[in-house]
Amino acid sequence: MKKLIKTMVILSLMILFAVGCSSNGDSADNDKVELSYYTTLTNESEQKAMDEVIAKFEEEHPNIDIVENYPAEEYESQLRVKMAANDMPDLFDTHGWAKNRYAEYTEDLSDMGWIENLDPALDSILTDDDGKVYAFPLNQAKDGLTYNATLLEEYSIEPPETFDEFMAALETIKEKSDGEVTPLWFAGSDKGALALFFDQFATPLLITDEDHNYEEELLDGTFDWSNYTYLPEKLKEMQEKELLNVDVLTAQTHEQTDLMAQGKIGFMMGTTPSGSVKELNPDIELGVMPMPAIHDEGPRSWIGGERHTVALWKDSEHKEEAKKFIEFLAQSEIVEEMAEGTNLPAGLTNAEVDVYYSDYYEEYADVKVEPFFDRVYVPSGMWDVMGSTGQELLSGSMTSEEVSEKMANEYNRLFEQE
Repeated sequence: MKKLIKTMVILSLMILFAVGCSSNGDSADNDKVELSYYTTLTNESEQKAMDEVIAKFEEEHPNIDIVENYPAEEYESQLRVKMAANDMPDLFDTHGWAKNRYAEYTEDLSDMGWIENLDPALDSILTDDDGKVYAFPLNQAKDGLTYNATLLEEYSIEPPETFDEFMAALETIKEKSDGEVTPLWFAGSDKGALALFFDQFATPLLITDEDHNYEEELLDGTFDWSNYTYLPEKLKEMQEKELLNVDVLTAQTHEQTDLMAQGKIGFMMGTTPSGSVKELNPDIELGVMPMPAIHDEGPRSWIGGERHTVALWKDSEHKEEAKKFIEFLAQSEIVEEMAEGTNLPAGLTNAEVDVYYSDYYEEYADVKVEPFFDRVYVPSGMWDVMGSTGQELLSGSMTSEEVSEKMANEYNRLFEQE
């Protein structure tokens, strides 16, 4: 009888121990922290690079789970809703608007160790006069025009230095390819693709040439928008000369990789990540170049600043864990991995980065980097106007002059609201 009782006691203790272990396991699972992370990384190769970095972090920190979101063209609309509800992701991408749009939602990161390695080119963009640091830079923008270098060499076209040379290059591509190659391709179903045309060419048109510098007028609200009409006129001229893709208003961003890999595109706005293109066609060579000058003897320029960042929501319940992720990103090997994975210069100086376009950046090292036009010279909200007027222009529902009139009206309305 005593033996039976002893056996039963032992079994009971074993069950209690097992239940306790199970409870402890559940508790450990329940203690796992989830960090929501929204980013504007849209290219497949860029997302792959981030996914691999996140996997490494989670392996080192098994109690932290990064829940990444890639909303693509829906990013801004989703973040606006979250800002209105004051329910931001724990971590999010400020994509060029760290100070002008997201400032009140960001935690100050100035106490973090990586600040000493922040690239001086980004200092004024990510830091304010009081020393607040708004976001961690995964990389930095250095935009101009991406082109099919293999094609340009085949057609004996030199990268254009002026807008007139750019137009001539587009016409040469159309002629020599018998219309098989789109000289300048846009994913115009996304109005942001057309906004990029206006935004990047506004700098050589209105800012960098000494005799055509309208910085003061743009900043004080007195700018005459008839000076802008040149850009919609030229975009419309390109369409009429069949220098743009026929489906410019319905083409989607995901199509560009295949088309570029097939050699069906001559030029594109911005800097196109090369990874996905090279995977499909290792033999194709892509190049990047600064924005051509528009006025006689005007300078060429890179368009740059903050590209992809990681900001911490000031009201996050998991700031300690979020900062661990940012600290992880700031390690030199991770800085290098993300910069090379996105084919852009690093945002920190603690890593030697060899990106696909490094030779081109070195070739044009003497060309000044100018900030994105819409981030400095016009009120917040004008990016959407640039894109929508571009769509209306190419659909035939708006003339070039009407584009400038709409820009003026919206500029004045938004300027008064600031």
